[in-house]
Amino acid sequence: MQSLHVNGYDMPYLDVGEDSGRTPLVCVHGSLNDFRVWGCVLGPLTQRHRVIAVSLRHFFPARWDGIGDTYSIAQHVDDVIAFIEELDLGPVDLMGHSRGGHICFRVAQRRPDLLRRLILAEPGGELDASLDPDYAGGPSPLLARFMASAEKIAAGDVDGGLAVFVDTLEGAGTWPRLPALVKQNLRDNAYTLIGQVRDNRPPFSKADAEAIKMPTLFILGARTKGLLPKVLHALAAHVPYSKTAIIPNATHPMFEQAPQKYSEVVLDFLAS
Repeated sequence: MQSLHVNGYDMPYLDVGEDSGRTPLVCVHGSLNDFRVWGCVLGPLTQRHRVIAVSLRHFFPARWDGIGDTYSIAQHVDDVIAFIEELDLGPVDLMGHSRGGHICFRVAQRRPDLLRRLILAEPGGELDASLDPDYAGGPSPLLARFMASAEKIAAGDVDGGLAVFVDTLEGAGTWPRLPALVKQNLRDNAYTLIGQVRDNRPPFSKADAEAIKMPTLFILGARTKGLLPKVLHALAAHVPYSKTAIIPNATHPMFEQAPQKYSEVVLDFLAS
């Protein structure tokens, strides 16, 4: 583990693989995760690329109590931009999963000069009326469930809160079936959910999607249900230089469920 001091914060990261002359791949994790979540694809990806996986502000190895206003999409976007600038490696390839995909999308919007290619694995977020004919305004339908999860965590019922969160995304009864290591990683980041329900992240718009000009790969788990596939397909339809890959028999944690297939589609895109 190494760290870079960006925006008043020491951002931890893993730097794995040799510098082969190819563009480095920077990876941004999603909600309740950290740089460890990429562990199952580091082997295949680092056969061809130097991989730099960050842990965002307040995530493991940090221990945060959920208090304060320094956890937000805007803050994390600023931090990733500053991190890439501080690396000083030239334009990088950027990959994000879930909430991390939303962050990477916003980095690409603001600072296209920092990126060569963009990979978005089921980016989290909502759609505005320009992308969703059923848009009715108001908060995301998932927000109430996530707030219930955060309230349990804040009250000290960490496992109870995490069960609500995981079951909301993956279906009822998922939490008890998770491997012990996955559960522990979620526990290590549980209090970040208190900050996340205050994110107030802006919805994606058609203009946002049309502004992404670098080659972009969207990755979808074939069995993912709910809002995530809808968001992905709406964005992919309007990002000019995009393609979509589907991971068979996978849901939202697709690169944990099918690491070899996930790595193949990423490496093929980066080499194309």
